[in-house]
Amino acid sequence: MWMIKPPTEHPKESKYRPVLESLLPRDPMSKFNLKRSSPKDEFPNLDRNCTLMGRILDLHMYTRQFNRATESGVIFDDIIRPGLEDPGQSIGPKAVGCLAGDAQSYILFCDFFDRIIESYHGYKVTTDTVQESDFNYDNLKGGDDFDQAYALSCEVTVSRSIEDYSFPTHCSRGERRQLLTLAKTALEQLAEDLPGKLYSIDELSHESEDRGVVMDAPPSSLIKIGVARDWPDARALWLSKDGTLAVWVNMEDHLKLVSYRSDACLQEAFKTICVNVLKMEAVYNKRRHPFIWKPHLGWVISSPAEVGTGLRASVTVKLLHLAENKRIDDILDRLRLQMEATSCPGVYKISNLQTIGFNEVGLTQLVVDGVQLLIRMEKRLENNSGIDDLVPTQK
Repeated sequence: MWMIKPPTEHPKESKYRPVLESLLPRDPMSKFNLKRSSPKDEFPNLDRNCTLMGRILDLHMYTRQFNRATESGVIFDDIIRPGLEDPGQSIGPKAVGCLAGDAQSYILFCDFFDRIIESYHGYKVTTDTVQESDFNYDNLKGGDDFDQAYALSCEVTVSRSIEDYSFPTHCSRGERRQLLTLAKTALEQLAEDLPGKLYSIDELSHESEDRGVVMDAPPSSLIKIGVARDWPDARALWLSKDGTLAVWVNMEDHLKLVSYRSDACLQEAFKTICVNVLKMEAVYNKRRHPFIWKPHLGWVISSPAEVGTGLRASVTVKLLHLAENKRIDDILDRLRLQMEATSCPGVYKISNLQTIGFNEVGLTQLVVDGVQLLIRMEKRLENNSGIDDLVPTQK
């Protein structure tokens, strides 16, 4: 009969074990005294919830997350609250219905967030796969030759979050003010090559000749998801004098760079983003507050709908005929693009749906190639010709 020897007891180990155990970090959840019932009693009503969160979350998953908390105090109810406040629409693109409170949220609640990312992006998160990043704008082919009769304007945005700070739904006033101070330093250095000016949200509440942006109240979308707390404290907008770049500070994310062009030259808008996000990254790295990067997720920001690259490239296009075609949804799905209606009839905003699984150049290339094809299809339909031979295979 095999006998298992008991572990050897070392006198010093026994003596100092209580001291060593006292040095272990406590479970953050043990610091709270939340007045909550059982997970079953606390489970939210998701009957009319049209978000991905509402479709994925069940009592079993909720129970597994229930007693967890990140080191900054984010609990699972904080994660799903945006989707409960704004349950989404039954038609149109699906909203994710959740936001991370900090970078650790993606790790601690990974079984939930990984399913959200897979459902939204069609991309399975694994520890074996590394998200790539490529800001070499010379690798982009085209984007400067759209037919101006159809392509009206374009925009490229990229969002970033800063290491060691909670995300906007959870950060404190002090954190938000520190983030604004860091942004001021970075933007001052950015202005050496691209002159611009930083405006507080208070300054944006009235019209001015040197800018075309007016904001006298927080957007309703920010109020619903809890980002507009303490408005307008420590929120700001930086605008370049030539109008090619805007940088929002402490809105949906710590930083959001936007390059808009009325000539629909997506190539130039992408170049502007690439050059300036790398300059800002260098400043933040120098001050030891890098942008948050995780190998399996890429650039980490508050919304799982934008992790990976944090990049959206969009072109506003006239598609009077194609938008009414019965195959449009299938075509967009094959191109990995999404289409949003604008206030103008027959005019739509075409952008990348996925932000992870491709690098920045690859995603922008999808938009360039996709818009070119959609314009070709629109021209065919104008002449009462078919488009079946133009329908692509899955990208």
